[in-house]
Amino acid sequence: MSDTTIFIIDDDQQVREALSLLMKSVGWKVALFSDANAYLEQFDSTIPGCLITDIRMPMMSGLDLQKKLKDYAISPPVLIITGHGDVSMAVRAIKEGALDFIEKPFNNQYLLDQVHRAIELDRNNRQAQQTINQVKEKYQLLTEKEVQVFELIIQGDLSKQIADKVCVSQSAVEARRAKIMEKMGANNLSDLMKMAVTMQMIKP
Repeated sequence: MSDTTIFIIDDDQQVREALSLLMKSVGWKVALFSDANAYLEQFDSTIPGCLITDIRMPMMSGLDLQKKLKDYAISPPVLIITGHGDVSMAVRAIKEGALDFIEKPFNNQYLLDQVHRAIELDRNNRQAQQTINQVKEKYQLLTEKEVQVFELIIQGDLSKQIADKVCVSQSAVEARRAKIMEKMGANNLSDLMKMAVTMQMIKP
């Protein structure tokens, strides 16, 4: 993914520049920000990559930024850079979804390894989100009556039971079921159930 970008947020210019040089030394594209608000102003969820942020910054901490990014369906994995005395905050960040926290002064190779790990995670997350979006687009093609039958199918009801519940003939249920399979692109009931799991309509 040629757009892959390492977003670096730190109010210390020397740290920003050191991180930038390190990332560029292995060929990664870099974007630098002195504070979290500046990053949010240009945030584009379609750009793949990862986010390296200091935990203590003026106006908005790295922890607060991480919380705000949860509002988006997809956002880059977060690596927290922390100074001495910030470990308890960094642990909180990990519990809330940060990929790792790295103490200053950081080990260059370890940080590069974690950035690579973050980029792989971001790629997987984006592929998963794309699958979800595709399934939801198909689901939106169903009529209200087909949605009703779909929901009963994934609950495990047989055609006769569905017919009784929606007050139509069994043949009508079978016709709707066939239409659902066609619109969803499902070859069998197993495919349909997997799609329901993808949309979080049922738990895996």
